[in-house]
Amino acid sequence: MSGTAYAAENLPPKQPLVQDLQTGTKACATGDDRAYVGSPPTLGAVLYDPEEDNQPAEANMVRGEFEAWWTDAAGVEQRRTYTSYETLSGSRLQWRLPEDIPTDTVISWHVRADDTKTTSAWSSEGDGSVCEFVYDDVSPEKAAVTSADYPEEQIQDGVGVYGSFTMDSPSADVVEYRYNFIGGPYGTARPDEMGGPATIRFLPLQARPDYLSVRAIDRSGRSSGTTTYHFRVKSGRAPVAHWKLDDAAGATSAAAETGAAARAGTGVTFGGPAPRGTGATATAALDGSRHGFLTPDAPAVDTGKTFAVSAWVRPAQTDRTMTVASQDAGDTAGFRLGLSSPDSGPTWSFGIGGARVSGGAPETGEWAHLLGLYDEETGKAQLYVNGHPVGTAAEATPPEANDAFQIGRARDKSGYHARWHGDIGDVRVHDRVVVPLEVAELSRRTPKLLGHWSLETATNGTSPEQKGGAPLTLGAGATIYRGSDSSCIPELDPDCTYVPPALVGDGHLRLDGETGHAVTEGPVVDTGDSFTLGVVVRLADSEPAHPMTVLSQAGKHTDAFKVRYEPSEHAWQLIMPEKDEVGAAETVVSQIESADGGEGQGHRLAVVYDDATDTVKLFLDGWTNAQATGTLPNGWPSSGALQIGRAQVGDGWGEYLHGDVDEVQAYTGALKDERISGLGWGTDPCVEC
Repeated sequence: MSGTAYAAENLPPKQPLVQDLQTGTKACATGDDRAYVGSPPTLGAVLYDPEEDNQPAEANMVRGEFEAWWTDAAGVEQRRTYTSYETLSGSRLQWRLPEDIPTDTVISWHVRADDTKTTSAWSSEGDGSVCEFVYDDVSPEKAAVTSADYPEEQIQDGVGVYGSFTMDSPSADVVEYRYNFIGGPYGTARPDEMGGPATIRFLPLQARPDYLSVRAIDRSGRSSGTTTYHFRVKSGRAPVAHWKLDDAAGATSAAAETGAAARAGTGVTFGGPAPRGTGATATAALDGSRHGFLTPDAPAVDTGKTFAVSAWVRPAQTDRTMTVASQDAGDTAGFRLGLSSPDSGPTWSFGIGGARVSGGAPETGEWAHLLGLYDEETGKAQLYVNGHPVGTAAEATPPEANDAFQIGRARDKSGYHARWHGDIGDVRVHDRVVVPLEVAELSRRTPKLLGHWSLETATNGTSPEQKGGAPLTLGAGATIYRGSDSSCIPELDPDCTYVPPALVGDGHLRLDGETGHAVTEGPVVDTGDSFTLGVVVRLADSEPAHPMTVLSQAGKHTDAFKVRYEPSEHAWQLIMPEKDEVGAAETVVSQIESADGGEGQGHRLAVVYDDATDTVKLFLDGWTNAQATGTLPNGWPSSGALQIGRAQVGDGWGEYLHGDVDEVQAYTGALKDERISGLGWGTDPCVEC
């Protein structure tokens, strides 16, 4: 009978290496680096038995012999030993120490490997080392919290202003403090020396009561109880300089809401248009010449410290570099906020010293809100365009720029240059961080209701707009359906005829799918700017034979947008061509949904075009249910009327809708997502926008 030959001589296991040993989760160490633990630890070691010739892998089994020792209070050495189970070479073996090990005592341990025939050297022998630890069963005391910037239980300045908070526990072995504020940030602060205090910096983002929760952690990992420090934060303080630039036509200077009035050059014309949906009522136009500037002839802010500068701007051209605002620093500009025009295309920019942040795509004749921020605390510059951060925050070292503040130009060694050509309004300068919520508020353009057609009645072929605006004219094949207002119940009264209710309210528009449509006198939304449309629609067919459009508004050659049902894809679609040209590239977003077949409550569709972010969205039955998003680089203004139930097809009309339409609502501006769910119920969801 054949057999397997094995080596006659057994090789001893390898000496355990110090780097393969752990006291709990901490590395093996001794002396001042020894581990401190908050509970009796589990000792761990990876042990190896060398592979031997002619031995199968499963024959390389090994176990660990652990030994721990210490000197008790009477000066007597105490020892504990443990032999683990046997396992494969290279596995981790463990010993959970008993609960009766002493506290505040240096405990040493080592380990050796045993293959049942012979043992390795102890891990402490030769070039090895013992492992030491101390078991600490006492938690640290709570930390005291103090702040001169935000005293406890006091209302203090404020949003956008950093404050220091110092945490200090009386316990001498504290190595870190774990903390959190309401909603964050959450973090860990470490003292310079064990047992010392730690100080953190905090930037309040909201005006409200807040608190700082702190736990002290000692070197054994034990935690103190929680200290809660309550304080209250004021609203962010007002700008240090503010020019609305809404002065009367013919003025020679701009009045200041804060700071000094700004002298205007002869290339400045007051009384220009303001961006819609903002608090601005007028702006100033700068002609781009050497006379197109405004200046208070004094600095507005210390640019070596935290500051922010913002404005509403509308460039008259984008093919050259132009300045919205700057501040002189001798024969250069300490910072410059404006428009840059490199070969790669125009972009908004904010530069400080040699650092520059760029992003966004300026468009001629289009309003944008710019805000440049330098945060001394982080040493970084950031640019916001229309309330959104763009580009990458840049490390910046600002030069001393305590000379005159400039609107519409920037200084260099040869004089002023990069002059602004276009409109500027509402210039603000802050000496603090303007936080994201404030940036969003400064750049917010409140949507305005342009029209709301409830489609409940029609007189002489027209259905009125709710607030007396232009009515919808009903074409052939379009009628107003009135639901029943009877209180009878057909199941109980044989003389009661069931009349289905209207989609919303008392009536809706019914279209025959052949010629039926309704139309306004002219365009309702400016498709070159942000807009929102809402509509309730129910298709009469369960399997439509062709695409059917519910809303469209035409340009000269094609529809600027159309919302239709595409039966081949079983989807509602929003289609927006990028140009007013037949065959132009289109942005298409879709929502999958089966056709109604004349039943149910229909669907609430909403279209949102946000020109500030170049995004289009199609919502189906509210923002929490479904939405599809696409990108449209440039919206273009359309001159055609708003069409209900049809779209341009070639040289005529087509894609007639067979079904019911109700609650057509149109807004200038982009409604926020959370407002979309309010469309289609007979009310205005933007009353408090």
